[in-house]
Amino acid sequence: MKKEERTNVMRVLDGKKISYESHSYKPDATMSGKEIAELLGEDPEKVFKTLVTQGKSGAYYVFVVPVEAELDLKKAAKASGEKAIAMIRQKELLPLTGYVHGGCSPIGMKKQFPTFIHETAESYDTVLVSAGKVGFQIELAPADLMGVAGCIPADIIT
Repeated sequence: MKKEERTNVMRVLDGKKISYESHSYKPDATMSGKEIAELLGEDPEKVFKTLVTQGKSGAYYVFVVPVEAELDLKKAAKASGEKAIAMIRQKELLPLTGYVHGGCSPIGMKKQFPTFIHETAESYDTVLVSAGKVGFQIELAPADLMGVAGCIPADIIT
């Protein structure tokens, strides 16, 4: 059996001695977040996606929301103190964060951006986010995720 692949996110968590469980799946470009959650046998409400935005000021912000939810840009702008917020273009993601689309994690980005997580995360014992590579997820306590990624809980979905 081959050694389990370690992602940068896993190395960050290991370095900070944060407990987590890794999950992997065979990636398919057509899979939705809900399908990935179901494949892993998890409730889609506790599986979160990471979205990167830019405010009218030019500053970047990260939002972590349940995979089936849609980021409410007005609520996101209000949470971040911006007049308006827009999603960044997909081609900007890798140079900005170090992550590709479908593998973006709030942990271990090239630079730490203000990060907000939907407030429902706090109601779960554990949540799942990308482990920084397509096909890999990590499961950890919401408090640990918020601590390592500097997440601020907020009402940010439609």
